[in-house]
Amino acid sequence: MSQPLWGGRFTQPTDQFVQEFTASITFDQRLYRYDIQGSMAHCRMLARQGILTTAEADQILAGLTDLLTDIEAGRFDFSVALEDIHMNIEARLIERIGPVGGKLHTARSRNDQVAVDIRLYLRDEIAAILAFLTSLQGALLDQAEANLDTLMPGYTHLQTAQPVLLAHHLLAYFEMLQRDRGRLQDCSRRLNQLPLGAGALAGTTFPIDREWVAQQLGFAGVTRNSLDSVSDRDFALEFCAASATLMMHLSRLAEELILWSSADFDFIELSDAFCTGSSIMPQKKNPDVPELVRGKTGRVYGNLISLLTLMKALPLAYNKDMQEDKEPLFDSIDTVKGSLKIFADMIAQMRIKAGNMRTAAARGFSTATDVADYCVRKGLPFRQAHEVVGKTVRYCVETGKDIPDLSLEEFRRFSPLIEADIYDFVTLEASVNARTATGGTARSAVAGEIVRARQQLEGTC
Repeated sequence: MSQPLWGGRFTQPTDQFVQEFTASITFDQRLYRYDIQGSMAHCRMLARQGILTTAEADQILAGLTDLLTDIEAGRFDFSVALEDIHMNIEARLIERIGPVGGKLHTARSRNDQVAVDIRLYLRDEIAAILAFLTSLQGALLDQAEANLDTLMPGYTHLQTAQPVLLAHHLLAYFEMLQRDRGRLQDCSRRLNQLPLGAGALAGTTFPIDREWVAQQLGFAGVTRNSLDSVSDRDFALEFCAASATLMMHLSRLAEELILWSSADFDFIELSDAFCTGSSIMPQKKNPDVPELVRGKTGRVYGNLISLLTLMKALPLAYNKDMQEDKEPLFDSIDTVKGSLKIFADMIAQMRIKAGNMRTAAARGFSTATDVADYCVRKGLPFRQAHEVVGKTVRYCVETGKDIPDLSLEEFRRFSPLIEADIYDFVTLEASVNARTATGGTARSAVAGEIVRARQQLEGTC
């Protein structure tokens, strides 16, 4: 077409560089399916309300169906001169079916059109992300179940603290991801309101039926204020915030996998499929996948800040600035989906070195707290018990011994309350299995949590 569909007001053509600078078609073309889906529902409503004739609606719907087929077959050439996905589809529709195609835009604006497109798109993408999340959580549960008897050191400050089960450690990430699931589900619920019908900002004079369109498109209801409908991007911000938190969780897991796969820890071996070598050092096996996911976390943080900054101080209603909402959103979606998919596969194929984990758990006086708890049970106030065990540990450091290696005589140097039954409390297994309260690392507690977690994934809990 010789001029854009909005060109009636103008006497000069748009500068070509301005066209290229302001166009969004290079990235918003991924919305094509949702743009056509929303247009079809809008068209049917116009016919239902008598704003279009049945014949006109049938012609428009057939044209949109053909365009969808063309796009998916790669036979549709997107034009920068037509700015965005909406104008590209509408212009091609008019070319194909004639002036009746121009009636499709009755009672709507690109402002409410793009708002519904993004909501439809994001709703589907959240569903896809939740499926990837389920796969990763399932992989964590499989590894937890397979390692229900694998002992490892638990850390604070990256110093050996107390022994825990590897299964318990992995379930911590299951819980993080379960909270991520809740945030994404909340986001999906809140975005599931139809903005179409708000027009440019003030609604429309045509007798439309917004509620009917909402039902057709699977929305739970309609937005209640036309100004807010076209200027709201809270749903995108909420998604980007949830994505940033999710990626932070993946980054924490990535960091542990990187440490655990190093020669210094030697707790796990990642599959060759998720590692690379060095161009100069032939012995290297680098954990590139977790390192890259750790790096991509900053990218998703940046997308959130970009979108927050974009929306800061924007007056109502729609502003051209808001065209910049899509690239951060799209990038966050792509990054989260890719990271979840690759992590699920990597965790499933990860080999655990249980012997090395157990050896590490036995170092660093990891059962010292159990000695303190023992003394408390014998009647010593905890603060005094803490001091007793502190002196015991200092003695172990000076003599090169570990707590379970001390003789009863050595134990009793620090408290006469300690008796022969102390050895029932200072083994790794005893330490772990003594913590039976909900949320603890005892084998029985962790086994129960695995069952509960599987029920959560299956939607039965």
